[in-house]
Amino acid sequence: MSETYTWSFENADGTPVGDLGLSAVTFPTQADAESWLSQEWPTLADAGVQAVTLRRDEDVVYGPMSLSPAD
Repeated sequence: MSETYTWSFENADGTPVGDLGLSAVTFPTQADAESWLSQEWPTLADAGVQAVTLRRDEDVVYGPMSLSPAD
């Protein structure tokens, strides 16, 4: 069974951010997911995302991680 990596998007209080049209975005590896985030985090921050959590299937890999450069 192959693993799937996904990001979840949160407000500062940990509540999920509304649908950004990214719920179906999946990645085959952690490196692919992290590469995508490194390119997209400014767009996510502009959309109101304040933190992200990386998941492998249903397990948390790490997060929540702030998207604020000051944190």
